[in-house]
Amino acid sequence: MNSTSGSANGGEQSVIDRVLVLELVRVTESAAIAASALIGRGDEKAADAAAVEAMRRAFDSLYIDGTVVIGEGEMDEAPMLFIGEKVGGAPGKGPKIDIALDPLEGTTITAKAGANALAVLAAAEEGCLLNAPDVYMDKIAVGPGYPDDVISLEKTATQNVQAVAAAKGVEPADIVVCVLDRPRHADMIAELRGLGCGVYLIGDGDVAGVIATTNQDTTIDMYMGRGGAPEGVLAAAALRCVGGQFNGRLIFRNADERARAEKWGIEDLDRIYKLDDLAKGDCIFAATGVTDGSLLQGVKRIHRPNGERKMTTETIVMRSSSGTIRWVKSEHKI
Repeated sequence: MNSTSGSANGGEQSVIDRVLVLELVRVTESAAIAASALIGRGDEKAADAAAVEAMRRAFDSLYIDGTVVIGEGEMDEAPMLFIGEKVGGAPGKGPKIDIALDPLEGTTITAKAGANALAVLAAAEEGCLLNAPDVYMDKIAVGPGYPDDVISLEKTATQNVQAVAAAKGVEPADIVVCVLDRPRHADMIAELRGLGCGVYLIGDGDVAGVIATTNQDTTIDMYMGRGGAPEGVLAAAALRCVGGQFNGRLIFRNADERARAEKWGIEDLDRIYKLDDLAKGDCIFAATGVTDGSLLQGVKRIHRPNGERKMTTETIVMRSSSGTIRWVKSEHKI
């Protein structure tokens, strides 16, 4: 889809109004500001709860008939922003919007005052975001400009690096790969380093890790590894807005996880999902920094001797139909 009036429905007008794009900024800003009060306090649950509650309140001001398709878990696991919950201030009246969200992507990061914690959401027309169960997902991603299918989960890590290096006209040793720093990735990290690759390890926040592949300033060429499936859908929505390639494959560790997938309509448990399988139609992606990171500045609380008190936030918001990317820097009075 290449124009602001297109949609996934045969060229019909998108139900997403351009005003909504900026209104969603207020939603992620609210969550980020609430979580920022708990940066470095060592309490992951409190930081997450603050972000969830603030994001839920902010949705009430939007003229949408929204449904959470990726959220904080199922109804019996989460008090709000659970999968299937209706959000928005116009139920039955406003445009029907599916929403994927993570009010605080990086709870541990926030508790420890680390880098790259975000408040994140994606919104799309009804039926355009994969309703992914809360399981693991194998992921690989690159930014825009590469030949189609340059990466694939059917290839080894070595083969993927070699393909990306060939497309860039460089040696595999010139490629930098972002990977979550987890014991499960030890063999892959060793394989990458054996090629001479730079391995950029992150402690948490793989949405930011995937998006980093789209920004030349980060010097990150690829993202690889296993992380949460909901975060995979959020990252795919961002890539759909700015370009890039993504492969994801759901990982089921037991019968309970397989049953959960079937509940949400996933029949092919071995399927490799590409970008448009995870996010299609007219998509919006918004993220506000909670702590400073490679993508965004975190929330700053300013208390001056003259009594002035304010906060600043930085948000990126993108829309797939127009290809628009906006960087929004805001000041908020306390």
